[in-house]
This record gives sequence, structure tokens and C-alpha cells, in this order.
Amino acid sequence: MTETPSENADVEITVTLEDREQFKRLDVYLAAKLSQFSRSTIKRLFESEDISSETVSLSLNKMPAAGTVIEIEVPPPIPSDLVAENIPLDILFEDAHLIIINKPAGLVVHPAPGHYTGTLVNAILYHCPDLKGIGAEKRPGIVHRLDMGTSGVMVVAKDQATHEGLALLFSTHDIDRKYEALVLGNPNGSSGLLNSTIGRHPTNRLKMMANVPVGKKAITHFKVIKRYESCTHVELKLETGRTHQIRVHMSQLVKCPIICDTLYGYGPTGMNKLSPEIRTILGDYPYQLLHAKELGFVHPITKEKLHFSAPPPEIFQAVIRAL
Repeated sequence: MTETPSENADVEITVTLEDREQFKRLDVYLAAKLSQFSRSTIKRLFESEDISSETVSLSLNKMPAAGTVIEIEVPPPIPSDLVAENIPLDILFEDAHLIIINKPAGLVVHPAPGHYTGTLVNAILYHCPDLKGIGAEKRPGIVHRLDMGTSGVMVVAKDQATHEGLALLFSTHDIDRKYEALVLGNPNGSSGLLNSTIGRHPTNRLKMMANVPVGKKAITHFKVIKRYESCTHVELKLETGRTHQIRVHMSQLVKCPIICDTLYGYGPTGMNKLSPEIRTILGDYPYQLLHAKELGFVHPITKEKLHFSAPPPEIFQAVIRAL
């Protein structure tokens, strides 16, 4: 029998015939095995791809076959008291139900190991003191995320009904999301559809990987805005929203990684293909040149059609001017 792990331990559980006889749903089974976690916590771990198997695709509403090994990556505990912090926000729109912000590159969306303060959640709590209890305990109001280094338009819910409505829109892909990026090299063709699975990299747990056997379906549309000698300005539209989806697709499927993406890029060798002027502008800039430029959806409460856009950061624009 698998021992109950401590809260910050990564564990493996092997499903037995007895388990299948006793449990009909995977989430109920995991909640029983990991008694320190609620089913809602199990669901969040599953949605963040911290619960997986190398042999089968898992579903929370059914049990996998006997012998299936399930891997659970349990993040270290986050301090329970979220602190409101007076961090400036670039607010594009706000009403009684939601708030739209233009997130700067470098701002972490919610507290996590290594980033317990100074996050968007801390800033939102200062701006909206009554946000606690909306959605997940550690991520109040947060419906979707942008990577720390990705800038752009985000929506945050201010009440539970709006949070649930927005979550449904994202889950059914009824959200218009457009990004722009500067990538190394030149893609084949002026546009394309990128279709793969995406899952955790087998050896580097910080990375995701395309075309893994039990990954989740990921679809990205890309369109060339303008080609330059050593790089390309592209627009990207998401059908799905997997972790690092655009970065993985551009690097692994198109072979044109996003400029300054140290996790999926070509490193110094690739950057040396850029002109000295561009390299001078970028300097030691630590974030990928990826920007969420548009977000559109039907307001869950008012049913009004909303659409928001924001220009990319100044360094992104400076590179384009120089090109």
C-alpha cells in the first residue's frame, strides 16, 4: 500500500485490481490515497498537469487500468495568508464583476514556490480587497495565466459567478486570444495550423514537450506579420491553452523559437544570428518576446461582447523599429 506523502513530496501510486473494484472515479481514488488533499485540490493539480501517467491518458471521472502508475507532483506549500501589496496595475477595463489588466513581463500571476509575494494576486488583492474566496484559495480571481515572462491582456474575476462563467468560456474555448511574437528564423509558409499533444518533458520537469504519447491536445494558428533577415514577426491564435503552448509549438514544430526564450530557444548561438544593433537593444533582457495582444469574450454576467487589446512592451517595439 502506498504511504500517504507529505505535502511537498512527489509520489507514485500504482492502481491495483482492488482499487478498481473500490473506486469508480480517479479523483475520488486520489483523494482517498492523498488524504491531506481535497478533491478540489486534486482537480487543480490535475488541471496544472501535476498528475500524469507515462503510459495512459488520465481522466478524473474514470479509473485507469490496474497496473497504471500515476505520478503526482505536489508543489511545496504556499503561505496561507495572501498579502495585499500596492503594486501598480495597468487597468484596461473594470466593472463590478471583472477587471482587465495589461500584465507586464516579469510579473508572476499567483504565489508559487520562489514567488510568494510581488505577484499579480497580491496586487489585485490591494485593488480589490474583497477578492479572497473567489475561485481557488491561493489564486483568488485567477481564471487563466500568462507565463512570468509573457506580457499582455488578462482577465480577473471579482465574484464567484463571474469566475465560474469565465472558467466555462475558457474550458469550451469560447475566448478569442491573439498573441504576437518575434521568433528566430523564418517559418515555412505565410500561415499554418500547429496541432500536437503537449505534456511534461520526460527529463526536464521545467519544460513541456510536443507530441508526447499521453499529452493533452494543443492547437495554435500562426500567421506571418513580417519577415526580416534573421527573424520573423508572427501573430498567434490559440484554440487551446496548454502550459507553454506557443513557446513549445514555435520551437519544436516550426523550429523558430521565440527570441530571448532561454528555456526553449537556441541559446547564444541562435541569438548571434541577430544583428549587433538588435543584440545591443536586447542586452540581457530575461524574458521571451511574446505578448498577449488581444482578448475577447462575452461577459458572463452582462452578456456584452467585450474585446481588449494592448501594445507590446517598449523593448519589443524597439526591436521592431530597429528591424
